[in-house]
Amino acid sequence: MSTARLNDWLTSRQPLVLGLFRIVLGLLFTSEGAATLFGVLGRKSSPVGEWPFWYAGVIELVCGALILLGVATRSAAFLSSGSMAFAYFTEHQKDGLFPLQNGGLGSALFCWGFLMLVFFGPGSLALPNLFGRGGTVQDSARPVPGQVR
Repeated sequence: MSTARLNDWLTSRQPLVLGLFRIVLGLLFTSEGAATLFGVLGRKSSPVGEWPFWYAGVIELVCGALILLGVATRSAAFLSSGSMAFAYFTEHQKDGLFPLQNGGLGSALFCWGFLMLVFFGPGSLALPNLFGRGGTVQDSARPVPGQVR
Protein backbone atom coordinates (compact mmCIF):
# COMPACT_ATOMS: atom_id res chain seq x y z
CA MET A 1 0.00 0.00 0.00
CA SER A 2 1.45 3.39 -0.97
CA THR A 3 1.91 6.13 1.58
CA ALA A 4 -0.77 8.27 -0.08
CA ARG A 5 -3.31 5.43 -0.01
CA LEU A 6 -2.48 4.64 3.60
CA ASN A 7 -2.88 8.33 4.49
CA ASP A 8 -6.27 8.46 2.77
CA TRP A 9 -7.40 5.24 4.47
CA LEU A 10 -6.33 6.50 7.92
CA THR A 11 -7.89 9.92 7.33
CA SER A 12 -11.21 8.36 6.35
CA ARG A 13 -11.25 6.53 9.72
CA GLN A 14 -10.65 9.66 11.84
CA PRO A 15 -14.30 10.25 12.83
CA LEU A 16 -14.69 6.65 14.00
CA VAL A 17 -11.43 6.63 15.98
CA LEU A 18 -12.26 10.01 17.53
CA GLY A 19 -15.67 8.64 18.54
CA LEU A 20 -14.06 5.56 20.11
CA PHE A 21 -11.53 7.78 21.91
CA ARG A 22 -14.41 9.87 23.30
CA ILE A 23 -16.31 6.77 24.45
CA VAL A 24 -13.30 5.29 26.27
CA LEU A 25 -12.34 8.62 27.86
CA GLY A 26 -15.94 9.20 28.97
CA LEU A 27 -16.21 5.69 30.43
CA LEU A 28 -12.97 6.08 32.38
CA PHE A 29 -14.02 9.50 33.70
CA THR A 30 -17.48 8.24 34.66
CA SER A 31 -15.90 5.38 36.60
CA GLU A 32 -13.71 7.90 38.49
CA GLY A 33 -16.83 9.83 39.48
CA ALA A 34 -18.72 6.70 40.51
CA ALA A 35 -15.78 5.57 42.63
CA THR A 36 -15.57 8.97 44.34
CA LEU A 37 -19.29 9.35 45.00
CA PHE A 38 -20.37 5.78 45.72
CA GLY A 39 -17.23 4.09 47.01
CA VAL A 40 -17.09 1.46 44.27
CA LEU A 41 -14.15 -0.01 42.36
CA GLY A 42 -11.97 -0.26 45.45
CA ARG A 43 -12.17 3.39 46.51
CA LYS A 44 -13.65 4.91 49.63
CA SER A 45 -16.46 7.39 48.90
CA SER A 46 -16.04 11.07 49.59
CA PRO A 47 -18.43 12.57 52.17
CA VAL A 48 -21.26 14.59 50.59
CA GLY A 49 -20.25 18.21 50.11
CA GLU A 50 -16.55 17.71 50.90
CA TRP A 51 -14.52 20.28 48.97
CA PRO A 52 -13.15 19.65 46.37
CA PHE A 53 -13.41 15.86 46.14
CA TRP A 54 -17.18 15.34 46.26
CA TYR A 55 -17.77 18.16 43.76
CA ALA A 56 -15.09 16.73 41.48
CA GLY A 57 -16.88 13.38 41.68
CA VAL A 58 -20.14 14.98 40.56
CA ILE A 59 -18.38 16.64 37.61
CA GLU A 60 -16.65 13.36 36.72
CA LEU A 61 -19.85 11.32 36.86
CA VAL A 62 -22.15 13.74 35.02
CA CYS A 63 -19.70 15.09 32.45
CA GLY A 64 -18.18 11.66 31.93
CA ALA A 65 -21.61 10.24 31.09
CA LEU A 66 -22.35 13.14 28.71
CA ILE A 67 -19.01 12.65 26.98
CA LEU A 68 -19.50 8.89 26.81
CA LEU A 69 -22.85 9.39 25.06
CA GLY A 70 -21.63 12.27 22.89
CA VAL A 71 -24.26 14.66 24.26
CA ALA A 72 -23.11 18.27 24.83
CA THR A 73 -19.62 16.90 24.34
CA ARG A 74 -17.74 20.15 23.90
CA SER A 75 -19.29 21.82 26.95
CA ALA A 76 -18.83 18.75 29.14
CA ALA A 77 -15.25 18.31 27.90
CA PHE A 78 -14.46 21.97 28.61
CA LEU A 79 -15.71 21.68 32.20
CA SER A 80 -13.92 18.34 32.64
CA SER A 81 -10.65 19.68 31.26
CA GLY A 82 -10.81 22.64 33.62
CA SER A 83 -11.57 20.47 36.61
CA MET A 84 -8.60 18.24 35.83
CA ALA A 85 -6.32 21.26 35.41
CA PHE A 86 -7.57 22.50 38.79
CA ALA A 87 -6.90 19.08 40.33
CA TYR A 88 -3.41 18.95 38.87
CA PHE A 89 -2.36 22.39 40.06
CA THR A 90 -4.00 22.28 43.50
CA GLU A 91 -3.51 18.64 44.50
CA HIS A 92 -0.48 17.38 42.57
CA GLN A 93 1.80 20.27 41.60
CA LYS A 94 2.87 20.89 45.20
CA ASP A 95 4.53 17.44 45.27
CA GLY A 96 6.77 17.99 42.23
CA LEU A 97 6.95 19.56 38.80
CA PHE A 98 6.33 16.53 36.60
CA PRO A 99 3.31 14.19 36.66
CA LEU A 100 5.49 11.13 37.30
CA GLN A 101 6.88 12.85 40.40
CA ASN A 102 3.62 14.12 41.83
CA GLY A 103 1.08 11.40 40.98
CA GLY A 104 -0.82 13.68 38.63
CA LEU A 105 -0.44 11.67 35.43
CA GLY A 106 -4.14 10.79 35.28
CA SER A 107 -5.21 14.40 35.81
CA ALA A 108 -2.81 15.66 33.15
CA LEU A 109 -3.90 13.06 30.58
CA PHE A 110 -7.60 13.64 31.25
CA CYS A 111 -7.09 17.41 31.02
CA TRP A 112 -5.41 17.26 27.60
CA GLY A 113 -7.70 14.52 26.27
CA PHE A 114 -10.78 16.57 27.13
CA LEU A 115 -9.23 19.71 25.68
CA MET A 116 -8.77 17.82 22.43
CA LEU A 117 -12.50 16.95 22.44
CA VAL A 118 -13.37 20.63 22.97
CA PHE A 119 -11.69 21.44 19.66
CA PHE A 120 -12.41 18.30 17.62
CA GLY A 121 -15.93 17.50 18.82
CA PRO A 122 -17.46 14.09 19.46
CA GLY A 123 -16.48 12.25 16.27
CA SER A 124 -18.88 9.61 15.07
CA LEU A 125 -21.11 7.37 17.19
CA ALA A 126 -22.45 10.31 19.20
CA LEU A 127 -25.98 9.70 20.45
CA PRO A 128 -27.55 12.82 18.88
CA ASN A 129 -26.16 11.84 15.48
CA LEU A 130 -27.32 8.24 15.74
CA PHE A 131 -30.85 9.03 16.98
CA GLY A 132 -32.48 12.19 16.01
CA ARG A 133 -30.90 15.43 15.09
CA GLY A 134 -31.32 14.61 11.40
CA GLY A 135 -27.62 14.13 10.76
CA THR A 136 -25.83 11.01 9.73
CA VAL A 137 -23.19 9.26 11.78
CA GLN A 138 -20.44 11.01 9.81
CA ASP A 139 -21.87 14.57 9.96
CA SER A 140 -20.30 15.45 13.31
CA ALA A 141 -16.79 14.85 12.01
CA ARG A 142 -17.10 16.26 8.51
CA PRO A 143 -14.27 18.74 7.83
CA VAL A 144 -15.10 22.44 7.91
CA PRO A 145 -14.67 24.12 4.50
CA GLY A 146 -11.13 25.42 4.23
CA GLN A 147 -9.91 23.14 7.03
CA VAL A 148 -6.40 21.76 6.50
CA ARG A 149 -6.10 18.00 6.82
